[in-house]
Amino acid sequence: MHHYKVNLNWTGDRKGEISSPDLESKINVATPPEFPKGIPGIWSPEHLFTAAVNSCFMTTFLAIAENSKLEYTEFSCESEGLLDTVDGKYLMTEILLRPKLKLVNIADKEKAERIFLKAEKACLISNSIKSTTRLAGEITH
Repeated sequence: MHHYKVNLNWTGDRKGEISSPDLESKINVATPPEFPKGIPGIWSPEHLFTAAVNSCFMTTFLAIAENSKLEYTEFSCESEGLLDTVDGKYLMTEILLRPKLKLVNIADKEKAERIFLKAEKACLISNSIKSTTRLAGEITH
């Protein structure tokens, strides 16, 4: 079992600062601007939720790709979280992942596609949430 400690301190208005005794940096968080008294330009819980899925997909992909000896020169992943109302409650209903991968050898394209799918299925954050995760990958050489 592993534990991850995160602390939050309210700093005023609709803002706070999250930190961890295990990490060096802190992150400012706020209500997103789409909500009353929301603040633009600051990480929101919705951004962090989407980032958690995206970063988990990346770390899972990297581990599987390494074990599979997949050679690539670039990896990036755009993501988009969808906040919707379901039964009168706000829910993050879907996370769309758009990974982009540049291969050393285009002959490995099918292998890379399989690894994308394995990473999506093995991501512990995606497996821990209600939201649907969709994958729309792009693989080039």
